[in-house]
Amino acid sequence: MSTWEDFHECFAQRFGFPDYYGRNMDAWIDCMEDYALGEDSLVLQIDGMQKLKDACPDVYEAICECSAFINYRSSESGGDRFLALSFSS
Repeated sequence: MSTWEDFHECFAQRFGFPDYYGRNMDAWIDCMEDYALGEDSLVLQIDGMQKLKDACPDVYEAICECSAFINYRSSESGGDRFLALSFSS
């Protein structure tokens, strides 16, 4: 992943996002929450994160911020935090 397009395409394919996926971070949050519905936890293992961080720091920051937001929203609605990020270089 080195562009926003790559990011959205990767997640859409790997997680089976619906055809109407809006390819923006609001839609990503909604789809990730839907994907994890009923799960106790979900770990996103992202390989090559340093390369992504160097090539596209805004995508890196968005992954971190939006994952934290998913956990915040879950916590605020009485649920447990359930999304963990695992990075490898």
